[in-house]
Amino acid sequence: MKLSAQAKVIALLFSAGLFAGCSTTGENMDEGGYGSDVQPIDQDGGSTVYGGGDQGGISSSAMSEDERMEIERQAEQAALRDITTFYFDFDTSEIKPEARDVLMAHARYLSSNPGQKVRLEGHGDERGSKEYNLALGERRANAVQRFLIVNGASRGQMETVSYGEEKPAVMGSTESAWAQNRRVELVFE
Repeated sequence: MKLSAQAKVIALLFSAGLFAGCSTTGENMDEGGYGSDVQPIDQDGGSTVYGGGDQGGISSSAMSEDERMEIERQAEQAALRDITTFYFDFDTSEIKPEARDVLMAHARYLSSNPGQKVRLEGHGDERGSKEYNLALGERRANAVQRFLIVNGASRGQMETVSYGEEKPAVMGSTESAWAQNRRVELVFE
């Protein structure tokens, strides 16, 4: 493949332009030459949050992998504890498998905080008699209480109450509304 003289000159100029663009300007950036109070990044891979003059911040390079994993685990547990409503299938007080990890997080929290109190409020949907729904709400609250106790919480930290069908989360007579009303709510005091 033959290149014309004009194409060779263009390629040569293009190459020279690339080399010129990649060269330094001669400024020493290591001595705070950024023109502001921004400091260079620690090249050892760590960073400091609120480092101030007294170096009182938290350095990520000084944190061990175990410490990082423990902080992540605590954050996950706190996020799980944000879930305080647990739903049940029709006419049952059996805890659903997907609720178990969240309830375990609550049990661990209660175990490590003996002064913390929680009220377990059992609810049912509008189907069935008032008496039956009160009893079903109580069975649901007691099931959650037993689960928490087995996993480390103290019985003295918990109070159970049943509202039956008296405090629906959603008004309506549809399967969707009923599913949202069959629940136990944890109310921390």
